[in-house]
Amino acid sequence: MAEPGTAAPAFYALRGGRAADWWTLLHPPYTVWHLSYVVLGAAMAPTVDLVALVAGVLAFFLAVGLAAHALDELEGRPLRTRITDRTLRVVAALALGGACLLGIVGVFFRGQVNWPLAIAIPVGVVLVVGYNLELFGGRLHTDGTFAWGWGGFPVAVGFVAQSPEVTWSVLAAGVAATLAGVGTSYAQRRLSTPARELRRRTAEVSGTVTRADGHVEPLDRTVLLSPLEGALRALSWSVPVVALAALLARL
Repeated sequence: MAEPGTAAPAFYALRGGRAADWWTLLHPPYTVWHLSYVVLGAAMAPTVDLVALVAGVLAFFLAVGLAAHALDELEGRPLRTRITDRTLRVVAALALGGACLLGIVGVFFRGQVNWPLAIAIPVGVVLVVGYNLELFGGRLHTDGTFAWGWGGFPVAVGFVAQSPEVTWSVLAAGVAATLAGVGTSYAQRRLSTPARELRRRTAEVSGTVTRADGHVEPLDRTVLLSPLEGALRALSWSVPVVALAALLARL
C-alpha cells in the first residue's frame, strides 16, 4: 500500500522540474478562485474603475498567489516542492511588499484618502503572515479565519477600492457579495481539509460499502477523494465565472 505522501499533494499538483514546482506552489485553481472575489466586490460598486480593479487583482495575486503560498510551503513543505527556503522567503517578502505598495497607491489614487482601503492593508498583512505561519499559537489558522480572510476580505477590498458612493442598496449589495465569498470559501475549506488528509497524511484506505440491495463496493482513497475534489473543481471554475458575469453586467 502507498506510504503517506506518495500520492500527489493536490489534484492540480505537477511533478517534474522547476516549472512544475512553481505551478504547484501557485495553486492555480484556488488562486484564480480567490482573485475572482476581488472582481465580484468591484462589480458591486455603482461604477467600476478598471485601473483600480486591475491593481486590486494584482495586489491579491502577490499577497495570496505568491506570498501566502510561499509562507505556507515553508511550514512543513506540504506541497513537497524543491524550491529552497531562501527563495520562498524572498518571494514572500517581495510579493507582500509589492501588494502593500499597490494598496498604498490605491489609498491616494483619487486624490483623497480612501480610509477603508488604508485599514485593509495592515489587516491583510496580519492575515497572510499570521494564518500561513500559524502565529499566535495557531489562533488564526482556522476555518473561520480562512472563510473571512480568503473569501470575505477580498470581496470587501475589491468593493472599497472602487471608492463607491455608499447608499443603502449599494452597501447591501457589497455585504451580500462579501457573505457569498465567506460561504464559498468556507465550503472550500471544509472540502479541501479532508482531501489534504487523504492525499498527504494517509498511508492506506481499505474497506467496503454494502448497499441496501446487498451489492458490495470496495472503498479506497480514490473513492473518498472523488466527491471532495469533484466539488472543489466545480467551485474553482463556477465562482470565477459568476464574478466575471457580474463584472460584464456593469461594463
